Amino acid sequence: MRASRLLSLLLLLQDRGRLTAQQIAAELEVSVRTVYRDVEALCEAGVPVYAELGAGGGYQLLDGYRTRLTGLTPQEAGSIFLAGVPDAAAELGLGAVLATAELKLRAALPARLNRHVGEIRDRFHLDPAGWFRETETHPHLSALAAAVWERRRCRMRYQRWKTPREVERVMEPLGIVLKAGVWYFVAGVDGDLRTYRVATILDLEVLDETFERPEDFDLARTWARWAADFERRLHRDVATVRLAPAALDRIPYLMTRAMARDVRENLGEPGPDGWTTVTLPIESVKHAHAEFLRLGADVEVLEPAELRDLMRESAAAMVRIYTQ
Repeated sequence: MRASRLLSLLLLLQDRGRLTAQQIAAELEVSVRTVYRDVEALCEAGVPVYAELGAGGGYQLLDGYRTRLTGLTPQEAGSIFLAGVPDAAAELGLGAVLATAELKLRAALPARLNRHVGEIRDRFHLDPAGWFRETETHPHLSALAAAVWERRRCRMRYQRWKTPREVERVMEPLGIVLKAGVWYFVAGVDGDLRTYRVATILDLEVLDETFERPEDFDLARTWARWAADFERRLHRDVATVRLAPAALDRIPYLMTRAMARDVRENLGEPGPDGWTTVTLPIESVKHAHAEFLRLGADVEVLEPAELRDLMRESAAAMVRIYTQ
């Protein structure tokens, strides 16, 4: 552990130049006293670290000194693929590994390219989380990620929508997916591929048993196929509606992706009043009722009759409230 920290300290000085003990401590998440001891250890090992006192002072390497101890461990190399989503890497338990891998990569770059990396980071930022959603807690995500890496079977207890609500399964975790800020995982269960939401896990036990990953398993392809199938199963009914021009502008921001896509693909010519009739996929009458209410007076439901009746009742109830 200390050897890894000393290497991180050395690479940090090589990458950043002069740093104070307080800055180093913050970067490595250790105490200032630990930094003093680690700098002393580097000096004893022959690394030319020197300190400048006073305002603007700090530790730095002798000009021209560069280490070549920049080889990546297998875990560090794997973590590079999460470099664009450091928060996700931290949730997976790979935050420190990713930070060390990044330091090693930057230490191996020429000064000109190294500066370019810093400039890109200052100008572009990726925030994968969705808007207006409470952050889920994932107490079992790190253990699950370790089980994926090590090909270890797990026994999990999770919560689902249908009864019985709590179910226990022994599964073989094959991959983890971050979708719009929500964590999912794909696992083999009784010979089938299944997808679960990580937040539904109530308890997770990583077993000593290992398993062989299917040779033809492709996480990206499996996820794309599952997501498309889930969307089809979710929107199992349809509704025919008339939409005002203002509704067409708002639908991409208010409706599901499937509904917005169907509006775009099936939109016909508007009538003399500018309104357009279109048939949309819906999850259920109850769900569509809540969705269409968001469009206010810019939508008229034609079918099914049950949904039209619900919209009429809601409109009448609002009229009663606002005319009292």
